[in-house]
Amino acid sequence: MAPSESPSKASGCRRARAARPSSSDSHFGGRPSLDGIDWRGESAGSYDCSKLFVTTLAAAVARLRPGVLSNAVDPGWVPTKMGGPGAPDDLELGHRTQEWLAAIDDPRALTTGGYWYHRRRQQPHRAVHDEAFQDRLLQTLAEETGTAL
Repeated sequence: MAPSESPSKASGCRRARAARPSSSDSHFGGRPSLDGIDWRGESAGSYDCSKLFVTTLAAAVARLRPGVLSNAVDPGWVPTKMGGPGAPDDLELGHRTQEWLAAIDDPRALTTGGYWYHRRRQQPHRAVHDEAFQDRLLQTLAEETGTAL
């Protein structure tokens, strides 16, 4: 299913917004497989896979909750404790897209199911919009947390 880009209002009210951060473009290195994942965090997992899962979760929310604007945001590789002082991206630009999607009335920001980098919509990993993968991820998360979406 292709993400919707049309602004809309639900029941006369503005749609709820949720921006799901996705760090750098690491999700492209993730594997769209849920086998062998330690969901309890007792052993280190793949950072790339975790970013693929959170990006996929944002797309699944967009698909299943039409009243919510849900997007994944790539802040870039920014100089933070995690990114290190040599990270090449601009720390200021890293959060601007999240602010824009969450608070601005720009029609381009009233979108859902997107993957964004510096206020530009990008094409995510091919698995992100795979509804079967989204459903498997949601089912696994529901089993692990006891909470269904």
